[in-house]
Amino acid sequence: MKIFLNVVLVILIFLAVSSGITKIMLMQQDVAFFSPYGFTNPILIGFGVTQLLGGVLLAIPKTRVVGAVIVALTFIISAVILVMAGSIPMAVVTIICTLLLGFVIKR
Repeated sequence: MKIFLNVVLVILIFLAVSSGITKIMLMQQDVAFFSPYGFTNPILIGFGVTQLLGGVLLAIPKTRVVGAVIVALTFIISAVILVMAGSIPMAVVTIICTLLLGFVIKR
């Protein structure tokens, strides 16, 4: 079970950090996707910084729970926007990742 938790943790850290970096860099796909929902460039950068910070905190054992909560909140926001955009398969994947973060929080 410990190996499973570590693999899940590495995947979640990678997803949070990479997702945060793409938003901070204002990648065209992220800007185009989030802008119709009121995300201006500064808000998108702030959202990315929050995801990146959560991913970094998730990697540190003493701050893992706080990081998991932060990343889970950003993933929930993303999932809601994905549903609003009609991208249900990606929303389901995001919700699964959020549930896995809940598993990390409980451990």
